[in-house]
Amino acid sequence: MNDILTKKQYKCSVNTEAVTKGLNPDVEMKDSGTEWIGQIPNDWGLNRIKYVFNLVNGYTFQSSLYAYEGIRVIRISDVEDDFLSDKDVRFYPESFRSQIGEAILKEGDILITLTGYLGKCYLVSDSDVNMGLNQRVGAMRAKRQDVCLKYARRLMQCEPFRAEMELSSNGSAQLNMSTEWLKNNTIPFPPLSKQRRIADFLDAKCAEIDALTADIEKQIETLEQYKRSVITEAVTKGLNPDAEMKDSGVQWIGMMPSNWNCIRGKYILRLLSKPVKVDDGVITCFRDGEVTLRSNRREEGFTMADKEIGYQGIDVGDLVVHGMDGFAGAIGISDSRGKASPVLNVLDSEQNKRYLMYYLRSMAYSDVFTALASGIRVRSCDLRWNKLAELLYPVPSLTEQSKIVEYIDRKLEETNYIIVDKKKHLDALADYKKSLIYEYVTGKKEVPES
Repeated sequence: MNDILTKKQYKCSVNTEAVTKGLNPDVEMKDSGTEWIGQIPNDWGLNRIKYVFNLVNGYTFQSSLYAYEGIRVIRISDVEDDFLSDKDVRFYPESFRSQIGEAILKEGDILITLTGYLGKCYLVSDSDVNMGLNQRVGAMRAKRQDVCLKYARRLMQCEPFRAEMELSSNGSAQLNMSTEWLKNNTIPFPPLSKQRRIADFLDAKCAEIDALTADIEKQIETLEQYKRSVITEAVTKGLNPDAEMKDSGVQWIGMMPSNWNCIRGKYILRLLSKPVKVDDGVITCFRDGEVTLRSNRREEGFTMADKEIGYQGIDVGDLVVHGMDGFAGAIGISDSRGKASPVLNVLDSEQNKRYLMYYLRSMAYSDVFTALASGIRVRSCDLRWNKLAELLYPVPSLTEQSKIVEYIDRKLEETNYIIVDKKKHLDALADYKKSLIYEYVTGKKEVPES
């Protein structure tokens, strides 16, 4: 991994020459009369969506009737821009096909999400037909011959158009788009030949951007795996590669330095139960390992308890292990004073608590907690004090613990710096793709003649 850590910062290599050449000062423009579109070329028309497409509403599938095979159900969560998710696929019995009727997908349908994250869209190919459209996913089905479906799909991806969707939506818990609003919205409508040229150009450029994006995402994932390996190696093998080793007797530790001891948690950890103070805010232990006041991260999206039964106090520096999400890395040192539900294990120790934190995280990263789970629960794993107390912990001297913590902290800081930089490039690519789509589908820039 040293080559990644010393590598020059990744630079976006998208060739913008074609975009620059696409500017044509000789094209006469006119006002579209629609704010999100702005000006369009003089030879472009405008149409309301309802005059170009029929909007097909989804069928109300009953989850109790889902089957292992049959008609695949396309739900809101399945629709992403340019692809259908293959996670958690659901089916409906084939015997319901006649009832589903128009909600059976056809090649060329443009799917669009009408609830939640509005406007995600996907162009249905011949391999997707015969799937069933669930409620709150609409299908725009062309009723004219002079429309290029790939161009229309890119129109639906315009960020200004999606912003209009959100402004016109209703609902507090999640946004809901009115199908009437969608049908009556105006879209730019160039001649068919130009629609095709724009669609082909954008498909090529977006594929280029998507490939760069995928490459950076892969690099970030590699760096995240590197961080985990640094932690696991340091807390189980130490920092001296020449140290004499012995068998720890613990499967997930393996060989460890011969001067280390394996000690059960109940002998080095203390479960705390502190009183709550009047002005305490609520603390959460997040899956990224941060333990902080909710107000320091976000207030929305949490389930709030009607009664704070069993809540406990937490101080700065306390070691916290989430009793349900610890398996996913929700283990950290609190940076705040506050209160939390009894699902959090609040711990103290005479050992270096950051060292113990890193060791527990290494177990989470290695799926040890999941393997030790006595029951099955989706996306959680019971990890209470009785389990933490019986676990074996590799314990070097306090001096060595401190050196290990300093080493891990330094390596994570170096790696996180690179990750932050790469995420900035991802944001830049995403913004570039959005502007590219908007400028070409509204005629602000013209595709160069081949």
